Amino acid sequence: MGETPVAISLPIIELLDRFSEALRLLLEGLSLMCVLVGLLAILQGTTSGRRLRPRRLGPAPGRTGALPLSLVDPFVLRPSNELRLTFGSWLAMALEFQLGADIVATTTAPSESNLIQLAVVAVIRTTLNLFLGRELAEERREEERAAALTAE
Repeated sequence: MGETPVAISLPIIELLDRFSEALRLLLEGLSLMCVLVGLLAILQGTTSGRRLRPRRLGPAPGRTGALPLSLVDPFVLRPSNELRLTFGSWLAMALEFQLGADIVATTTAPSESNLIQLAVVAVIRTTLNLFLGRELAEERREEERAAALTAE
């Protein structure tokens, strides 16, 4: 009678292992797809001319040494950070999926290497998201300033 629970639990463990492996592969595949979509987005953006946007001639208004708004020329163009931020956003999403895959792998086989990999991906993702969020906020402020200048 002692063997019956083991015989029943073994197929369940195998089923969970197979399911977790399939889920991990799906998450890693989605991670790769995010990188590919991000690459395609910036390639499309490069060919569509989204690279150029108005540029300030001096420091941003409100900062030390700022030029008055009347001295800002909204028609001077410079390469935009939009493409880099777009790709960074896709990379952040890819890291989210990679983190999920690592969590699944760690829960089914909590080895030292899986735990280290999970910690590394979590640190990279958190750092990337922190700096990406700051840059996106700055980019939005720049676009709002440029839009306000062209509306005047």
